[in-house]
Amino acid sequence: MYLNVNKAYSNFDSQLAKEEKNDCVVRSLAVASGSAYETAHTFCNEKFGRVDKKGTDNLAIVTQMLKFEENGLQIGNKNLKVKVLGKSDTKNKYKLYGEIIWREKTLKSFVESHPKGTFLVMVAKHALVVKDGEVFDWNSNKFLPTRKVQAVYEIIEEKNETQLSLF
Repeated sequence: MYLNVNKAYSNFDSQLAKEEKNDCVVRSLAVASGSAYETAHTFCNEKFGRVDKKGTDNLAIVTQMLKFEENGLQIGNKNLKVKVLGKSDTKNKYKLYGEIIWREKTLKSFVESHPKGTFLVMVAKHALVVKDGEVFDWNSNKFLPTRKVQAVYEIIEEKNETQLSLF
């Protein structure tokens, strides 16, 4: 069994993207927000303290996402809301010998349980996007459906619902 992976994650038409390494958070934010790679790259450097070609510190991501949940998030000209998903969304509950046990969901079970929405998913030392049940990741990772989900952030685009008024 393997996952269907959308190649938009790996196919950014950007010289900067071709030169970068360890940029899974940048790629994931670009895909989740619908922003250009360069915009997401600048955002990660400024907000997460990301150093080029070094990756993004997980503690910085967790800390900033909690702030973004309160205040919202702006990447380029896109206004987004962030919802940090809790235990019931990232873990499965089992009953074993009368005792309740929580275990981290696999990527496959997370995709199955969240068919709608855009999610920034953190697995061990990697970030990817699940968007309306489709996985956005490196094509080589399609053979890894049992990776454990460690944290999930729902990214919701704020619609500008301004109506014309005749006053």
